[in-house]
Amino acid sequence: MRRHLGPGRGRALATLLTLAGLALTAQAAWIPVKAILAQVLLERAFARSLAGRQPAKPWPWADTEPIARLTVAGRSFVVLRGGSGQALAFGPGHLDGTPEAGEPGTAVFAAHRDTQFAGLGQIGPGDSVTVTGRDGRTLRFRVTGKRVARWDASGIDPHAPGRHLDLVTCWPLEALQAGPLRLIVETELASEAGRS
Repeated sequence: MRRHLGPGRGRALATLLTLAGLALTAQAAWIPVKAILAQVLLERAFARSLAGRQPAKPWPWADTEPIARLTVAGRSFVVLRGGSGQALAFGPGHLDGTPEAGEPGTAVFAAHRDTQFAGLGQIGPGDSVTVTGRDGRTLRFRVTGKRVARWDASGIDPHAPGRHLDLVTCWPLEALQAGPLRLIVETELASEAGRS
């Protein structure tokens, strides 16, 4: 024998399900929205850094500061010092233990696949990646290849000969859950321009 909900209980259940759906939608939208809003504050802090050649925090309680502007796949982002989860929530991070972009060795910038590095799948060998540092120098890197590796077996050598920049994000790009694989976009320095 089936039991039917009364009109009051049916509406209450529908309202509850609607509110739960709205809450889940808002939660899913918060991460990309936070990343976009943070980039506005980071861009202002980076402009202050360029003007004064001193690190400028994007907000008073920030535990990092902007170190560069990265342009990749037609989009521009302010890069933060460090690769902590807090830093990556707001923008790409320059991983500790790797050289500055343009210095000898391999610098590494990492970002989330569903925010700043969502476009990495669209670039390929020969494409340009541009980095402007706090000193105003603009470096143009050329993509030399892409590969997928486990996070703990990336093969990235920060002391490798040459001047390289690797862009790293989770793989596959469309996945909804974290996994052990990373997409690595490898680049080499192609040109350098003085303070802009």
